[in-house]
Amino acid sequence: MVRLLVSTGEVSGDLQGGLLIEALHKEAKRRSINLEVFALGGPRMRSAGAELIADTSPMGAIGLWEAIPFVLPTLRVQRRVKKLLMHRPPDAAVLIDYMGPNIRLGNKLRNDLPNIPITYYIAPQEWAWRMGDGGTTDLIGFTDKILAIFPDEADFYKKRGGAVTWVGHPMLDTTISPPDSSIARKRLGLEPSDRLVLLLPASRRQELRYLMPSLIKAASLLQAKDPRLKFFIPAGLEAFEKPLRKSLADFGVNGRVLSAKESNQMKPFLFAAAELALGKSGTVNMELALNRVPQVVGYKVSRITAFVAKKILQFRVDHISPVNLLLKERLVPELVQEEFTPNALVENALNLLENSGARFDMLAGYDRLREMLGSPGVTKRAAEAILDSLEKI
Repeated sequence: MVRLLVSTGEVSGDLQGGLLIEALHKEAKRRSINLEVFALGGPRMRSAGAELIADTSPMGAIGLWEAIPFVLPTLRVQRRVKKLLMHRPPDAAVLIDYMGPNIRLGNKLRNDLPNIPITYYIAPQEWAWRMGDGGTTDLIGFTDKILAIFPDEADFYKKRGGAVTWVGHPMLDTTISPPDSSIARKRLGLEPSDRLVLLLPASRRQELRYLMPSLIKAASLLQAKDPRLKFFIPAGLEAFEKPLRKSLADFGVNGRVLSAKESNQMKPFLFAAAELALGKSGTVNMELALNRVPQVVGYKVSRITAFVAKKILQFRVDHISPVNLLLKERLVPELVQEEFTPNALVENALNLLENSGARFDMLAGYDRLREMLGSPGVTKRAAEAILDSLEKI
């Protein structure tokens, strides 16, 4: 029996963890390895065959103030992990994104179990952001292998002495040929005159508070200008469904909230039918780009967090969207903090809805992006590298 610990958090981490665990079980079966996976993650990882230590998919925040509600839940998870390491120590560990908690866990694993291989898959985007004069995490100090998903990520850690393999972007494995638009529209119950716009406000609870008001107001303004517009909101978590439905009703927006389960099933149809997406920056930007959906991206945190990040920590980033970060250009419109207003969202949305040249330029940029992301088979390559490290023990 080979015991593997996989740790991640938030909705996006749970998705990537689930895909990786499926690939790990397939590769372990091919190698005749009896593999046991226990995890910090969410329902997708459990469905993929992991024993869940704790559900960390709802536990995620960006910012100091925003992280306060998760202090006690995180401490409880840490106690569970401590007991696990004592009574069922893993033979290896895989850390996926989820920077703060995973950096702490990585250091603890290296200290308590110095001989087990530790792999970091989807590392923090240190290649894109800087604090002060360029401080970084100590990720290289406790990892044996970094499986990079971006070329710039691989270069960043290689230059600093890390053992790095570029495997490509895992979204390539989930991007399929889209259904015909007419079939997708019928499946979604759209009328012939409807124009579908996706609202993608949240995978974290804080984003409902800071992003949703501007997004829903922008939807209301856009619908007043073009009553044909219909807004669909995929719910990242089951807990988000009720407040999202309330927001639609409060602003009289003609739209629909898709449940968390339904959202995953309907993704191909949503992407095939959507003319535009308005939402948060994050992994979903890459997913939209690979599925050729024009988008406007934004982000907002509390004033306290924004002040500390800018004035005290001297946080700097050229772009917030992974699409723009990788292309090193402002292909996708970005609205950050004070710029994230309903009127600004409307202005950028109308440009993409009404200006065929702007749409063409964005889709051409998406094509360039895809060429930079590697080739499909990413999770298979990642699983092979992880199991290779186990065979070297």
